[in-house]
Amino acid sequence: MELLGATTVFLLVCVSCLLLATWRSMSQKGKQPPGPIALPIIGNMLQLNPWNLTASLTELSKKYGPVFTINLGPQKIVVLYGYDVVKEALIDQADTFSGRGILPLVKKLFRGTGIVTSNGETWRQLRRFTLTTLRDFGMGKKSIEERIQEEAHFLVERIRNTNERPFNPGNYLVHAVSNIICSVIFGDRFDYEDKKFLTLIDLLDENNKLQLSVHPQEKGKAHSEFTIETLSRTTIDLFFAGTGTTSITLRFGIVILQKYPEIVEKVQKEIDSVIGRDRSPSMADRSRMPYTDAVVHEIQRFIDFLPINVPHAVTKDTKFRGYFIPKDTMIFPMLHPVLHDSKEFPNPEKFDPGHFLNADGTFKKSDYFMPFSAGKRVCAGEGLARMELFIFLTAILQNFTLKSAVDCKDVDLSPVITSLANMPRSYDVSFLPR
Repeated sequence: MELLGATTVFLLVCVSCLLLATWRSMSQKGKQPPGPIALPIIGNMLQLNPWNLTASLTELSKKYGPVFTINLGPQKIVVLYGYDVVKEALIDQADTFSGRGILPLVKKLFRGTGIVTSNGETWRQLRRFTLTTLRDFGMGKKSIEERIQEEAHFLVERIRNTNERPFNPGNYLVHAVSNIICSVIFGDRFDYEDKKFLTLIDLLDENNKLQLSVHPQEKGKAHSEFTIETLSRTTIDLFFAGTGTTSITLRFGIVILQKYPEIVEKVQKEIDSVIGRDRSPSMADRSRMPYTDAVVHEIQRFIDFLPINVPHAVTKDTKFRGYFIPKDTMIFPMLHPVLHDSKEFPNPEKFDPGHFLNADGTFKKSDYFMPFSAGKRVCAGEGLARMELFIFLTAILQNFTLKSAVDCKDVDLSPVITSLANMPRSYDVSFLPR
């Protein structure tokens, strides 16, 4: 009994010392962001709607403020809600918040390879290599603009061959946008009926399965970040990013414009005044087309494509807004509250190109415009996407007027909400030659 009592006392002393050491460590580092009480294993899953996480996080922000913690299962995540905190993290403390937060399933699939999911030195070298290579291939130069203009011509002719019949333009837009990144990565575009090209598009959703196979690392050489696996994953990242996001934005844009024919008329009036009907739109035209530029920006703001943003992570123990955030903690720097800030964009739930126009009709820039995110992890293809959106959309409206399959007031702009992205609903539209 005495031995049992002594053992009990010893264990109590050990536990007390451990708790005291933990308390001192935490008190020295500071308190962590507040949040709802998490249950073992499942975390806050019962308090969150996984199919509309944005709405759940919006409600939590009202209670816990702009910086708070949630637990998705055992994964602790710090949420940043609002322009000020997102800017402070991604821009003012860009290096600290430049890590990529990886959920367990994504980590298993991608193993930290490629420009999107890698971290540390691998990510730095791949991003530098990617940006340099894209510039060498014409990104941001006249040559890539000419490729987009050429593809816009093929797209317009393909649409013209529909002979005004209503159809879903989704595949046409995917093929056109995909051909741009194909011309950069593979050196040439594909014919729209090319079976290999169509197969490549069809297999996009299956590519993750292929990543489970094992690729050799470079052998017999000093350590290098440029392995077969990292380079192939980076190529797939570019293909995905260069195809999916821009084509989805264009699909959203066309359905939005069906609902607002008066906006289409204003854009077409500006197109006729600045470009006319006989030549292709160019990026040089954009500065003289403030209304069209505002419409393109408003499409990106309104659709809120990635409301939660792609997850980030802190690269070191961090003090932020009076809170302590341990190294490698996953961060959700949300884009939804930035793009829908009611002070910057009055009545943000309404589609209104006036959000990007001054009183005199000139284009108004906004620091809150972050559809490509911001900071060190800003989308590497932002420049390409901006060119594609302006040229493709302008070329379509230069040649066609949109006729919805339903009355314009019945056009449904509400997105199909997934766990991380807002997607456009399926629709049919007729393109009437002007």
